[in-house]
Amino acid sequence: LAATALLHSAIIVEKRGQLKSWTVLLAILAFSLSLLGTFIVRSGLLTSVHSFASDPARGVFILGILLVAVGIPLLLYAWRGPQLMSATDFDLKSREGALIANNMLLVIATAIVLLGTFYPLGLEMITGARITVGPPYFDATFNPVMGILLVIMVIGPVMAWRRGTTARTKKTLLAASVSAIIAGIIGIALVQNIAMGAIGVIMLIAWLATGIAADIWTQLKPMQRGELAVRWHRLPTEVIGMWIAHFGIVVFLLGATGEGLFKSEKVIRAKPGEVVTIAGRDVRLVRVFERQGPNFQAMTAELEYKDAASGKIIARLMPEKRVYTAERQTTTEAAIRPRLGGDDYAVLGDGDDRIGYSLRLYYKPLVSWVWGGCALMAAGGLVAMIGRRRRSAIIKPVFDTVARDSA
Repeated sequence: LAATALLHSAIIVEKRGQLKSWTVLLAILAFSLSLLGTFIVRSGLLTSVHSFASDPARGVFILGILLVAVGIPLLLYAWRGPQLMSATDFDLKSREGALIANNMLLVIATAIVLLGTFYPLGLEMITGARITVGPPYFDATFNPVMGILLVIMVIGPVMAWRRGTTARTKKTLLAASVSAIIAGIIGIALVQNIAMGAIGVIMLIAWLATGIAADIWTQLKPMQRGELAVRWHRLPTEVIGMWIAHFGIVVFLLGATGEGLFKSEKVIRAKPGEVVTIAGRDVRLVRVFERQGPNFQAMTAELEYKDAASGKIIARLMPEKRVYTAERQTTTEAAIRPRLGGDDYAVLGDGDDRIGYSLRLYYKPLVSWVWGGCALMAAGGLVAMIGRRRRSAIIKPVFDTVARDSA
């Protein structure tokens, strides 16, 4: 989140030569937070599924790196930062204003995540009480902030620099607004008992997707084919990268919304031969058998998935429960069938042929789109970086200013 704020702040530095001091501070904070995340999981302060090891000695070493890598830049910033100050000559109703709002919202979102991460640790250290901060906290705090950010993502790119609007501002915002209203009405009509929050997300997705499409249409004017190639050639590469990255957020939100609204889950205890139905699939537990791995022993279930309507076999999943004898560690290996329309998951628990085996079956629609959206965001950054009109490094003007002021 902090690095995303840095990227957007750097646009103002490059285009307008302003917000230099703030951009440098964001660069320091973004790198600092990456080290902080490493510290809290490697030191054992938090137990993470990605921590791999918990070693207090390693944590102290990382803390030392953190103090040096963060302390020295912050001292330099406190000393030389005032020299980067510049007078502002833009109206808040401008692209600079939208980018500043983007920065503020991303910094607030970062603070929300920091608070949710460290509040339980601080409370336990002070009072000894243990609490868990989970989805309700982020639903109530993080999601509204990001919702406002999505609204600004359409407004900012169609605003003019310094002050005012562009010729395409009204057309883009009108198209996005109409699309959001239509999407909300369709969502209410098609999905029974849908929550207002879900309706809001659907409207935001339509708002962002239509805003991007309208911006592309108004800039390229594809109906005027004779000049389309010329306009495409003149288009800055960073604008194309922005479109790709912002559309990646649309794809990401579609995946998250599909998984959140339409996922199915069943927890059952089944014996070999029994069938359970989930999300239009008949799942039969064929057998459970043991197999010897290179360094583990596994209990494996064979699950046969059939389409409930046609009876056609669509998949065979093999979830496992493994025991690593050397480490005396037990792991659960989920079986996953990834598809663009949705992923099937199967997890094997304890049991035997007499009482049956515990099974967790999931169907998560569009969940693969989450990863596809992230890939598009990264691709947008790469297009902007290595495109045909590659510019000088964004931070270079900042250090040129520092050198000039020092001289």
